[in-house]
Amino acid sequence: MNMLNEISQKLQQGNAKAVKELVQQAVDEGCEVTAILEEGLMAGMDIVGEKFKNNEIYVPEVLIAARAMNAGTELLKPLLSSSGIKAKGKVVLGTVKGDMHDIGKNLVRMMMEGKGLEVIDLGIDVPSEKFVEVAEKENAQIIACSALLTTTMNEMKKIVDAASEAGIRENVTIMVGGAPVTDNFRESIGADIYKPDAASAADAAVQACQAR
Repeated sequence: MNMLNEISQKLQQGNAKAVKELVQQAVDEGCEVTAILEEGLMAGMDIVGEKFKNNEIYVPEVLIAARAMNAGTELLKPLLSSSGIKAKGKVVLGTVKGDMHDIGKNLVRMMMEGKGLEVIDLGIDVPSEKFVEVAEKENAQIIACSALLTTTMNEMKKIVDAASEAGIRENVTIMVGGAPVTDNFRESIGADIYKPDAASAADAAVQACQAR
């Protein structure tokens, strides 16, 4: 098995220590940094995402795999920035105001990072203006907002309105998600993308960034 396959396999198993060691070994042996990232780490996370989408694995396994991914990417980050490799896009992510849930949001962040996107995670209980302010400042292509309570879903409409008021609505794709959210709700508030799970959301985010 070649080393990149081995990195992918160890990542899928959630073996952070082995992933870190193999990534370091690959770097030392002069392997292309982009190949380590894309054919090793991201390829492994893609498989994890597919299995999660198909209910073959569950949240704990995804979190463990993501930890292994992070162990590898931490080593690569300085090398990627020094070689001028850009992220595939930039996403401002958060749970809406009044909502303290973050497991779903964290999963989305891990899946998006696993696809090579730069994610600015604003955390939980984030007011609509904050999403828009950071997206404008960071020149992000996507605002992704999560809600787990029916009582906080309407905050998503405020984000869409705030983006319009700030004059950035045309420049930013607004994604919504969370247990009570549906595609009908997305349409009713004028947001752009709804996906039912983290892996699909990450795929859609990459497509949206490429389309811009």
